[in-house]
Amino acid sequence: MNAPTPDLTLQVVGREDVGDTVVLELAAADGGALPGWQPGAHVDLVLPDGLVRQYSLCGGPDQGPLEAPTTWRLAVLREAESRGGSSWLAEHAVPGTTLAAAGPRTHFALERGEGPVLLLAAGIGLTPLLPMADAALAAGREYALHVVGREGRLPFLDELAARHGEHLVVHLTDGPGGRPDLAALVEAAPRAVVHACGPAGFLESVEAACTAAGSHLRVEHFVPEEQGDVVWDGAFEVEFALSGVTATVGPDQGILDVAEENGIFVLTSCQEGTCGTCETVVLEGDVDHRDSILTPAEREHGDRMYVCVSRAACPKIKVEL
Repeated sequence: MNAPTPDLTLQVVGREDVGDTVVLELAAADGGALPGWQPGAHVDLVLPDGLVRQYSLCGGPDQGPLEAPTTWRLAVLREAESRGGSSWLAEHAVPGTTLAAAGPRTHFALERGEGPVLLLAAGIGLTPLLPMADAALAAGREYALHVVGREGRLPFLDELAARHGEHLVVHLTDGPGGRPDLAALVEAAPRAVVHACGPAGFLESVEAACTAAGSHLRVEHFVPEEQGDVVWDGAFEVEFALSGVTATVGPDQGILDVAEENGIFVLTSCQEGTCGTCETVVLEGDVDHRDSILTPAEREHGDRMYVCVSRAACPKIKVEL
């Protein structure tokens, strides 16, 4: 696997524990400038054992402008079934700890324009939507931010209430209001582009509500979506245009596997279609999209794919690699 090469050394300069969430503030270890970023961006943290994990940047009142931030802030959820990244950070990331990082990169951006936006977050899914709310406020856009979670386990609430006032609605699942009626929220904002992030069940409910209302939806998944049967279940050819190689991808192989077998460099990280690192331009052929990133409209366009999971939906496909 060709993981992102760390190009930054960060130092933890602040830590706050909120319920089962650890909020970390990071600065360049050499005191230099940090790269700018856009709402919805994430960074790759490379842990001491080589494990690479992605975390959304949260922004905040003390981080400076996004174009020239003085620090970065991210939130890490302590998970009983952690694959190693979150648990290591929760246990070991304290002020003074250094971390290798790459990025930032953006695959879940705030919809451009001046139209209204509806931001729906559950639990740690608040992290990429927090800077989107700040951006909507700064641009004078019509927006609402709904946050779902349990009392005492949601970070940033006091900060959000101070900045966003009536634009913020908190739904405490263990409180008197309970879980929100997502369909009603979407129906009440017919012109809004919906942005959502949270656990799989929450996103499935949001997707169902948006489908019923005909609303445009952008989502970020922390875990891969379940996929149906492959469209083309046999072998297919893939032409790697820049490398001048044509090879066969077997039914039990992926394009990424075949690329690496042929010495073709592909930057990759999650290998489950959630991080966007292996995005590849499609030059010819139909794609069986099996990622958890692209919107239905982006899939229909067919000009890019994530080769760690997606396949050809035809006998031959040509990609830019």
